[in-house]
Amino acid sequence: MSGGDMAKPLLGHGSTEGDCSPPAPAGRPVGVLGSGDFARSLALRLVCSGLKVVVGSRNPKRKASLFPAAAEVTFQAEAVKKADVIFVAIFREHYSTLCDLADVLVGKILVDVSNNTEINHHKESNAEYLASLFPACTVVKGFNVVSAWTLQSGARDGNKQVLICSNNQEAKRTVAEIAQVMGFTPVDMGCMSSAREIENIPLRLLPAWKIPIFLALGLFLCFFTYNLIRQVIHPYIKEQKIKLYKIPIEVVNTTLPCVSYVMLSLVYLPGVLAACSQLYYGTKYRRFPDWLDQWLQHRKQIGLLSFFCAALHAVYSLCLPMRRSHRYLLIETAVKQAVEKKMTVWVEEEVWRMEIYISVGIIALGLLSLLAITSLPSIANSLNWREFSFIQGQQHLGTEGKE
Repeated sequence: MSGGDMAKPLLGHGSTEGDCSPPAPAGRPVGVLGSGDFARSLALRLVCSGLKVVVGSRNPKRKASLFPAAAEVTFQAEAVKKADVIFVAIFREHYSTLCDLADVLVGKILVDVSNNTEINHHKESNAEYLASLFPACTVVKGFNVVSAWTLQSGARDGNKQVLICSNNQEAKRTVAEIAQVMGFTPVDMGCMSSAREIENIPLRLLPAWKIPIFLALGLFLCFFTYNLIRQVIHPYIKEQKIKLYKIPIEVVNTTLPCVSYVMLSLVYLPGVLAACSQLYYGTKYRRFPDWLDQWLQHRKQIGLLSFFCAALHAVYSLCLPMRRSHRYLLIETAVKQAVEKKMTVWVEEEVWRMEIYISVGIIALGLLSLLAITSLPSIANSLNWREFSFIQGQQHLGTEGKE
């Protein structure tokens, strides 16, 4: 299937077929057991990929209107007889309802697309449980990391990878070919023992972001505490001046660039340490220590959090003149100048310093934005290695210097 076809959304307006016009399908049909949202989206993608589709449902007459007209909707027993590869798009709790079809399912390839509601919710994976119920079938785990939205909208609107595992190489190859025809990229995850890990993937909430987020929060608290003492507590103890109004905006704004700069430094520091380690041991094949290996793997997340803090700093800085306290201080300064009969307070040095400071800050934010954007997979994949290394390896020097 061409990239242009895959990019074309399948979501239709008033039609279950969407806007695709599938070519004339050939070969034995692919079966889909189930009539939920995922089963409907899966059937729609299969039809638009040029494959024959037969859907098995307990109520085919009532569910037929939910599926594309090109897909045959019939009873489960009839659907199983017509297909060699069958997508099982029902919940684990309903697997036992298919036991009546055990004789018809002999020799079929069952593709388990289910997920759990909790990580490691059962002792065995859903795919292994399905294989235990139907030992005469070949079970393949796959398509569980792909959402119904991705199936309908096209792989460019979601994850293109389809993780596949099975104890049968031929069955994996067959399912991988179907995934490729649908416009996805199959990834062989090995034998069926990997199914448990594959089923846990959709349930994890930002696993690669936990350490960078805690690191950023820790740095923020440290710098915030220091700035709070310096700008609020110290003036109160020293001069009895109450400056609590500075906490929401000014203290936070002073803290954010400190966190951003340290986080940006932490992106490139592990690379230097890794290079020193390779030079020290005289080889690049020696394994790095676990702490350094984890650090290297989290560099992208640390860099994006650095950009996030820098962007917040820019927004907070723009808000400084909007504060009521700033207006009061400005009026107070003007009144003092009028009393003292000062005609001008123009200080050339301070004016130039502030102009240069703002200009350099904008340029630094722009360079940091470029580093953050090129670290995204969709952008990085469009660059060759020389372009990527130039942006990531050279531009950060200018960014750090300007910051």
